[in-house]
Amino acid sequence: MKKIHDNKKAFFDYEILEKFEAGIVLLGCEIKSIREARVNLKGAYVLLKGNEAWLRDMHIARYKFHTELLDEKRDRKLLLNKREMLKIEKKLNEQGISCVPLSVYLKNGLCKIQIAIARGKKQYDKRESLKKKSLDRDLSRKLKNY
Repeated sequence: MKKIHDNKKAFFDYEILEKFEAGIVLLGCEIKSIREARVNLKGAYVLLKGNEAWLRDMHIARYKFHTELLDEKRDRKLLLNKREMLKIEKKLNEQGISCVPLSVYLKNGLCKIQIAIARGKKQYDKRESLKKKSLDRDLSRKLKNY
């Protein structure tokens, strides 16, 4: 498994409740750009339409050797099991729950995306997580130098 890109902002802004792995329907030039790590998940989210899941606002840069112009932020279909779709749909009906992408990676030559059901953090929760991260970093430095 080769990790291509992580959505660090999602881990900061959301409390992750449950994770899923999904495939993405891509064009040939898009997978070539992903293999070159020219992808960005910042601001991306998952939208359910009918019995299908769609990934919105994921930016895949144009492949440099491809002449055809494609929309870099087009909606891309996600491939999930019916059971997973029903579970996600049930959770999204709750108040304050959203579905966000966490990472893009290659698994056995196929592009996969890890999505999560998440609850948005409040401002004081974000400050608390920054404080904890800073304390952990200071502690690890002190232990290293000791």
